[in-house]
Amino acid sequence: MTKKQTSANWFSMKNMIKKLSDIAIQAGEAIMEVRSKGFEVEIKSDESPVTQADKASNAVIIRELSEHYPDIPVLSEEEASIDYNKRKNWKEFFLVDPLDGTKEFIKDNGEFCVCIALMRENRPVLGIVYAPTRDTLYAGGPETGSFVSRGGEELKPIKTVPPAEGEGLVVVGSRSHPSPDLANYLEKFNVKEMTPAGSAIKFCLVAEGRAHLYPRFNPTMEWDTAAGEAIVTGAGGSMETIEGEPFPYNKEKLKNGGFIVRA
Repeated sequence: MTKKQTSANWFSMKNMIKKLSDIAIQAGEAIMEVRSKGFEVEIKSDESPVTQADKASNAVIIRELSEHYPDIPVLSEEEASIDYNKRKNWKEFFLVDPLDGTKEFIKDNGEFCVCIALMRENRPVLGIVYAPTRDTLYAGGPETGSFVSRGGEELKPIKTVPPAEGEGLVVVGSRSHPSPDLANYLEKFNVKEMTPAGSAIKFCLVAEGRAHLYPRFNPTMEWDTAAGEAIVTGAGGSMETIEGEPFPYNKEKLKNGGFIVRA
């Protein structure tokens, strides 16, 4: 790729950050409207919960992505039945979790978010994570760097902060999905603080330097991790499988194995 092409691609990605951020905020507003009115909880065939807020957010995202990016297919948690033989040939697609942290939403602890990732060659190249109760938006990827906006302010760059020599680690973990494997894994580290958090916000805590490590042993789905991985990578961190391999996406089965996110 020439310098001119690289520059054009950078500006294209920056423009996409703005548009996808606007879409995520609209989706967050739809979630908060449902939250203010009350809602019922349904159980899907995989025994995971879903609410009217998941559906309202999904409707906003699908509508807006279809309008602004009609040539890019969408794989969303709420519309995940697309046949693998069709999607395996996708070179580019959006991977969406319209309400990441449904269990946190049901508990009303505020730790839920909207996740939108742009995938190319089955890698997350751009991610948006919007936490509506905090009016905080994280965005970015390996080509653009990563950013945060609070309260509608301009996006500001963020960077991971690796621990200093001898410094105890700040570890972030799942609030609703604790794992006995986590305690065993952490035995080999000097852990200063263990911080529980919900949804993809955990990735963002690492990305902006508020945590050093996010190990995950319980299963997740691809839409749970793609946007967060893009943001962590753009901020200078990394995400790998437990075995130290690049994290796979657009698999025939969309369930994830364990992973380690490092500053």
